[in-house]
Amino acid sequence: MRNKSALAGAAILLLWSAACSPKKDDDQHASVTPTNVTLTAEQRSHIHFYTVASVRFHKAIDTTGAVDFDNDKATSVISPMSGPVTRLMVSPGDPVRKGQALAAVASADYAAAVSAYQKAVITAANARRIADADKDLVRDQSVSQREADQAQSDAANAEADRDAAFQGLTALNMDEATIGDIRAGKPLARVEGLIRSPLAGTVVERLVTPGQLLQAGTTPAFTVADLSQVWVMAQVFESDLGAVGVGDSAQVTTGNGTFAGTVTNITPQVDADTRSMKVRVTVANPVGRLKRQMYVHVMIQARQESTGLLIPVSAVLRDDENLPFVYVAQADSSFARRHVTLGARIGDRNQITEGLRSGDRVVVDGGLFVQFLQNQ
Repeated sequence: MRNKSALAGAAILLLWSAACSPKKDDDQHASVTPTNVTLTAEQRSHIHFYTVASVRFHKAIDTTGAVDFDNDKATSVISPMSGPVTRLMVSPGDPVRKGQALAAVASADYAAAVSAYQKAVITAANARRIADADKDLVRDQSVSQREADQAQSDAANAEADRDAAFQGLTALNMDEATIGDIRAGKPLARVEGLIRSPLAGTVVERLVTPGQLLQAGTTPAFTVADLSQVWVMAQVFESDLGAVGVGDSAQVTTGNGTFAGTVTNITPQVDADTRSMKVRVTVANPVGRLKRQMYVHVMIQARQESTGLLIPVSAVLRDDENLPFVYVAQADSSFARRHVTLGARIGDRNQITEGLRSGDRVVVDGGLFVQFLQNQ
């Protein structure tokens, strides 16, 4: 009995020592590179395969972007005159027409321009009347031809001064009706300049307050934009640039829905930090659901045709390090794990840029079962 107990104790000690001893290099290598999996005929009947082949496809670039104004239909409204703001006539979010007044300014520039035009109108009218009268008097020899010619020259100069004064008023955004009243000699009810919208759209920013002193040509007062169409600035990385071109269709997705767009511009330089380029997608925005600086998802569908290897998404599995791999059928009926490099996703298929070749048979249904067996 003592001998049997001693033998049992020795066996237990030997097993414990083997369990605690370091694994050999071959065992470590086996854990890194799993052996192929062999299935029974019954198990193989539940496995489905896909034969890899080179196909033609249109690449889809999946990326992100931010909404911006259509800068061809948006503008910063600069005050054309100096002086303090006396009235604000719109608020952010208000729709405006082209030429609609946005704010009023008590401007000495404006008053001086009105006065100059009034004087120029009167001077030109008098000069033209004298010139016409001298033209008749020449026939009666009451005035000399030289005096008549001088009168014509004076009238022409006065009319040129009047026209220049008129241009000064239009540069200050004075409307035609008010200019007509000045020309007719009617007194103005209120001599104040108006800041007008240069285009139809929406007031998206108001940058001035009542009483604020404005400087002509330098003080931005409002931002007006036509929001019926916006730009989405998408970020496309270097590896995808060859597949993107002006005219490609795109889909922009937000929490508000999905919007159709078109690639209209690709910036000419790569960002040194992100190694990407800005691709401009123009999107119709008729009900204003896309807002500036909104973060969106962008899918660009390339018109340019590409050639490569595509496999069903279901064929791709992930290992313990989250690296993608597939199971490839071998000549001996086993299955080998092969790591792959994924490219673009095209619908329910993934592009494979490395790891497979035409003719390979990959598991597309049942891969998880094969992985389970391999990990046993």
